[in-house]
This record gives sequence, C-alpha cells and structure tokens, in this order.
Amino acid sequence: MGDVATYAGMFWSGFLAATILPGASEVLLVALLVGGTGEPWIVVAAATVGNTLGSVTNWACGRFFAHYRDRRWFPVPSAQIDRFSGFFRRYGLWTLLIAWVPVVGDALTVIAGMLRVHLVPFATLVGIGKLGRYLVVAGGALAWNWD
Repeated sequence: MGDVATYAGMFWSGFLAATILPGASEVLLVALLVGGTGEPWIVVAAATVGNTLGSVTNWACGRFFAHYRDRRWFPVPSAQIDRFSGFFRRYGLWTLLIAWVPVVGDALTVIAGMLRVHLVPFATLVGIGKLGRYLVVAGGALAWNWD
C-alpha cells in the first residue's frame, strides 16, 4: 500500500522526465512496482498524468516562448527543433503517440506548440502514448517480480 508521498513522487518524476530528466521516471516506476510500494494502477496513473503534463509544459514553451528557442533554458535545442520539424509536418498529429521516446518526444511536443496544435488533441494523443509506454514497463516489472 502506498501513501500520498509515493504517488506524488511518481507524478513529479514523470513530470520532470518529460521536461528535463529523460528516463528517470521508468526507473522509479519499476522500483515501486518491484518493491510492492503502492497500488500498480495508481503508480501508473501518477506517472502518466505527470509525464503528460510535463509534455504540456513543453507544448506551452513552444506555443508561447518559441522566440526564446536559442536560450539555454529552452527545453529543446534549436538543432533538434529544426531536425524534427519536417518529421512532424510530414506525419502530423499522429507523431504525438511517440512523444514518450527520449529526445525525439521532447522535440515533437515543443514543435506541436510552435505549430499551434490545439491542446485537447495534443494532450489526448500524448497521454495515450505515454500510458502505453508505462503499461508496458509496468507489465514487465510486475512479470519480473512474479518469480
């Protein structure tokens, strides 16, 4: 049984992983599930919501702060934005289903904001992709823990 701090920690790990610390949320997710800390569905939900909201932060940076893209604090370097803009323009909204992929996903979420993708379809597709990733990771962790 987990407590609020466990789920809040998972939420913030997911949020930060979508913005500045790629990969950290899966490690915590696996550790919590293998350690039997928290209800698996709540841990996965906290990670998904946090990670999706982190991507919404990237979208907002692209949407409202694109003119700062050359700044050090901007979530995606200009070179990555240039590289993945064509990919996004070619494949469109459906690329947001792979927003969970490290490096690529951050760039796609910022680009979606820059291209003024509406927030509801953005958050829906990003959330579906991130939920899918966390379900696969959780399934693997729980299966591994069943020995």
